[in-house]
Amino acid sequence: VVRSLRVPYCIASSGDYDKMRVTLGVTGLLPLFDGRVFSATDVPRAKPAPDVYLHAAERMGVAATSALVIEDTVPGVTAARAAGMTVIGFTPLTPADALIDAGATVTAARMCELAPLLDAQGVTTQSAAKQ
Repeated sequence: VVRSLRVPYCIASSGDYDKMRVTLGVTGLLPLFDGRVFSATDVPRAKPAPDVYLHAAERMGVAATSALVIEDTVPGVTAARAAGMTVIGFTPLTPADALIDAGATVTAARMCELAPLLDAQGVTTQSAAKQ
């Protein structure tokens, strides 16, 4: 999914940089986010406050209200919505109804479901570009 994106993207996490280096490194995703990783340690308040999302949007040069977030926790959905962002809930760790109740527009249970949802939200992906 990340490789298919044709728009600016980043990670805005409650985790610290060491944790993100480990988790992104283990998954092989770290190179895809080089220079685009933001932590709640950079801002005064962590999620559910919107600070890390607003910081990431500013650093990426994107209006918060134009940003779309994929989030797997209720505090994260709450933070993104407080920042004025649209949210797709990712449900492997949190029930879909909890993410919807927190403000997610739609949910996905598997990574393969994300590209069509992103396309439906107007996010340009490689699959949309081929149509």
